[in-house]
Amino acid sequence: MNFFDEAQMLLPAGAIVKNAPMKDYTTFKIGGAADYLIMPRSVKDVQEIFRLLNKYQVPHILLGNGSNVLVRDKGIRGAVIKFGGAFGEIRRTGEHELLVGAGVLLKDAAEFAAANSLSGLEFAIGIPGSIGGAVFMNAGAYDGEMKNVVASVTSVGKTGEILSRRGEDVALSYRHSIFQENGEAICEVTLALTPGNEREIRDKMADYTARRESKQPLTMPSAGSTFKRPKGYFAGTLIDQTGLKGFSVGDAQVSEKHAGFVVNKGNATAADVLKLIEEVQKRVYAAHKVRLFPEVRIIGEE
Repeated sequence: MNFFDEAQMLLPAGAIVKNAPMKDYTTFKIGGAADYLIMPRSVKDVQEIFRLLNKYQVPHILLGNGSNVLVRDKGIRGAVIKFGGAFGEIRRTGEHELLVGAGVLLKDAAEFAAANSLSGLEFAIGIPGSIGGAVFMNAGAYDGEMKNVVASVTSVGKTGEILSRRGEDVALSYRHSIFQENGEAICEVTLALTPGNEREIRDKMADYTARRESKQPLTMPSAGSTFKRPKGYFAGTLIDQTGLKGFSVGDAQVSEKHAGFVVNKGNATAADVLKLIEEVQKRVYAAHKVRLFPEVRIIGEE
């Protein structure tokens, strides 16, 4: 018996596949194959997966919607655990609280909140990630962030135990959470929102959507904002001022629409993107003495 055979026996049909090309599971449309791609359907599945990972000493990476990720060209050794539609439940659990599965897309959670006249999640309407990934990275936009709305998080630990943390114990800060260090799998999130007027909530969401569509390169594959915001500056503005809009390495390009985004013109490799990022960092520092650091998560075998 080996890891794959035992996982096939314990998990639902189709929940684990070998040699999965990660370009098919990330918004950048870039990346080599993962040894195993696992798509759990329940918390019990996640517990079984962690038990098997430990038993066979298989390394793993957790993935949500794949919207803030660059997978290297050699792919990922070990397992990728991807949380999708099976973790898509969203329901109201209190007067101002929502229980949201890790696989729920942020835009769907924002729409659900609006339909229930709950405010606080409007900022999330244009972020192309899942709730689990958003908590993992403390996603934010338009002066809002997950830190402001997360009341609690239920996760599965690396030895299969179910854990629950209050929002203040998740260590949410700029593009950071405790889950980046502890290896736990986020399964459910409780969001604490505030009562609002549905029309006003939807007007705000429509405004954010219009601003995003007018400024961001949404028609091309990308991983969202490529660089973290340097203190006192905006990365896109610095890159634009350095004359790098449209700068390319292979099919990786600094977007001509928004310099804070690196886009895939069609057949970009991870190597192209990494070379481009390095060159942008070097030129921006030479011009402005400001260091840029990637916001996108870079994973996989070097």
